[in-house]
Amino acid sequence: MFERFTDGARHTVVLAQDQARELCAAHIGTEHLLLGLLVENKGIAASALRSAGLTVEAVRAEISRVVGPDGLGHEDADALQAIGIDLGTVRARIEEAFGPGALERAARRRGRRWRRRRTGFAGHIPFSPRAKKVLELSLREALQLRHNYIGTEHVLLGLLREGRGVATLVLARRGISSDDLRRRILVAVGKVA
Repeated sequence: MFERFTDGARHTVVLAQDQARELCAAHIGTEHLLLGLLVENKGIAASALRSAGLTVEAVRAEISRVVGPDGLGHEDADALQAIGIDLGTVRARIEEAFGPGALERAARRRGRRWRRRRTGFAGHIPFSPRAKKVLELSLREALQLRHNYIGTEHVLLGLLREGRGVATLVLARRGISSDDLRRRILVAVGKVA
């Protein structure tokens, strides 16, 4: 499928992998694809995202709020809470024993070790099932628009069509309507007046 990707779309995927590495993620998720589109900073997708008011910094901050600084999402935190584990209490006790910021320091050290391990021979980080679905949907979006290539605009359309990943949650929390973003892209590619 990647043979149909434009240089910009391929670069977006590479940037998504870089973003996943920087955030010490075990996989490339929809949030990393969203960051990749913004970092690419060229093409219809980046333009649509910027015109909607998104920046790399704002998206990174929102991802951190959604996923959490310790990498646990709200669903994980809720599951732990259900069995009687309060992450706030755990964090407070760790900082009481090891000092303020102990978890962040440990996460940075873990991230450096993880990057050294993961960037060995291949340096490949796998795609999450949702991110794989986004890439599949980007092909469908391109075909629906009768394009014989997959550009950054198709990746963003696939992201919007998937509709359930962290990226969609980030967009919603930033007050960005998926329908409005989709319309902006279709206007830019000349498919809507």
